[in-house]
Amino acid sequence: MSTPLTIVIFGASGDLTSRKLIPSLYSLACKHRLPPEARIVGVARSPFSDDDFRAKLAESVQKFAAKDWQQQSWDDFARRIFYVPGDAAKPGGLDRFQQWLRDAEGTSGGRRLYYLSVAPQLYADIATRLGEASLSKEEGGWRRLVIEKPFGNDLASARTLNQTLRNHFREEQIYRIDHYLGKDTVQNILVFRFANTLFEPVWNHNYIENVQITVAESVKVDGRGDYYDKAGVLRDMFQNHLLQLLTLVAMEAPARFNADTLRNEKVKVLDAVAIPSMEEAAKQLVCGQYDGYLKEKGVAPDSRTPTYAAVRVQLDNWRWRGVPFYLRSGKALKGRYSEVIIQFHCPPHMMFKLPAGATPQCNRLSLCIQPDEGIHLTFQTKVPDQNMALGDADLEFHYRDTYPDLPIPEAYERLLQDAINGDAALFMRSDEIERAWEIMDPLIAASERADAPQPQAYAVGSNGPACADEFLAREGCAWNAVCVH
Repeated sequence: MSTPLTIVIFGASGDLTSRKLIPSLYSLACKHRLPPEARIVGVARSPFSDDDFRAKLAESVQKFAAKDWQQQSWDDFARRIFYVPGDAAKPGGLDRFQQWLRDAEGTSGGRRLYYLSVAPQLYADIATRLGEASLSKEEGGWRRLVIEKPFGNDLASARTLNQTLRNHFREEQIYRIDHYLGKDTVQNILVFRFANTLFEPVWNHNYIENVQITVAESVKVDGRGDYYDKAGVLRDMFQNHLLQLLTLVAMEAPARFNADTLRNEKVKVLDAVAIPSMEEAAKQLVCGQYDGYLKEKGVAPDSRTPTYAAVRVQLDNWRWRGVPFYLRSGKALKGRYSEVIIQFHCPPHMMFKLPAGATPQCNRLSLCIQPDEGIHLTFQTKVPDQNMALGDADLEFHYRDTYPDLPIPEAYERLLQDAINGDAALFMRSDEIERAWEIMDPLIAASERADAPQPQAYAVGSNGPACADEFLAREGCAWNAVCVH
């Protein structure tokens, strides 16, 4: 008989559970990847019964996992879902949950995955309550704790939270999640680099002029004004998603694909990032704010919080010496897309005569994370019957064309499955989190200091503020975008 497996979702009445977690667990069950003995219990303050909770989730699964929806499959899955009301952050708030565990698991205990789908300010309290109730002790099976971003709001708060967690859980029990790492297209960066011999020899400063990493959103703050106005784009996107993409693009090849070796190499990349002084940081970033942001609910009328930023990062190591990495992200932009652009150097000498005023188009590689998932490589060809005229051409790979019967799954599917299986390779370690904040803190401070310029306004549905284009123009280059539609 299998040891009981319980997936516990704290904050189960919230949006993340309905939109992502339960639809992902349902899809895993439909693919026969969720262990048959797994049970899911939601814990939150809302006074649901088991049946009320299941009915609420059924509506969400029909919407967010529509391709897998079948009434019989849902009925089978729903029998594994339970609900226990309680405020897990307060003393005594876990009493009813503990009784449920005793009834469900018996005296032998079982394996448990605790998922904190709650407001960040509750992470420390809930972890402490779990520790005080001895629910972190691995008696009768493992105990794992999954924590969503944001993980702190600066280096000091991240260190404090890490220490609180380690007072009750060992580091190997803690799974800090960044859903970007669960995307197949993000993992494909590693496969593209290290499962092919063609590109790695030119993946260095000898051949690459710059790297551009973009995560663009077309949506506004959409009801999250109170949170977003305290965070801003630098905390919300750069400290996690963009720096994670940077590590995968810039890291050395691990000896093996496992949690320790992969994360060791990612930390080495972050360790190589030059930490700027306040004065240097001010020269390495530009900020913008979309028109109408100050009228959003929860936003201060005089807010200087940036909704757009562009940052230049330098890596002080052998491979990337002198290669600038340009990171940018923003809200209310022209399109929703994420991509990595590798801009190669032009040939050292152009033997072909170009038309007057023309500039050579150098090789460019685009790794499209979303929505046009795939890879584009731009190169030069001879235009037929036009003497030696040159023309751009592309080699393209699209997931939807190559794998038409294998749609890309929701990122949370992979991450939940890995957490259940004990594979932490795609989760962040404490030193990785703290180093990311160490990089971002001077940039955030530079954007927030009293004499910092007001974020430049930009139109909703545009490519962002003009200062971002001017920023790269001063650097002698321009933004590239292949995946935007």
